[in-house]
Amino acid sequence: MTHEEQRVWLTEQLLAERSDASDVKIPADEQEQKNLLRGLMNIRMPEPVSDEFLRIQDEYLTAENRAEGEVRLENLSPVESDERIYLWQGDMSRLAVDAVVNPANSGFTGCYQWLHSCLDNPILN
Repeated sequence: MTHEEQRVWLTEQLLAERSDASDVKIPADEQEQKNLLRGLMNIRMPEPVSDEFLRIQDEYLTAENRAEGEVRLENLSPVESDERIYLWQGDMSRLAVDAVVNPANSGFTGCYQWLHSCLDNPILN
């Protein structure tokens, strides 16, 4: 299965779970497909999925992360006022770090808005 086929397959699986998405069509545009998949992943409630889904999702997301590249601390510069503090803006899932603070809501269930840019979505997905 190609990377594009994985994206479409995952999207189809997630759409099939939702009764409110029967009229949603998978767009032809690559970025719009990625946006739809991300939105569906962000709002999916924690429920069992097949081993096949997990395998394909892992392969797809691993390839996406590799394509974006990894950000390492040694490639960043500390702030002038305190050399222990580094500021970086971007997709936090690209950071090669040992730990992150979980900014999820009090129920640790994540955001329920499609394509919302909450910080909990990269951690929980």
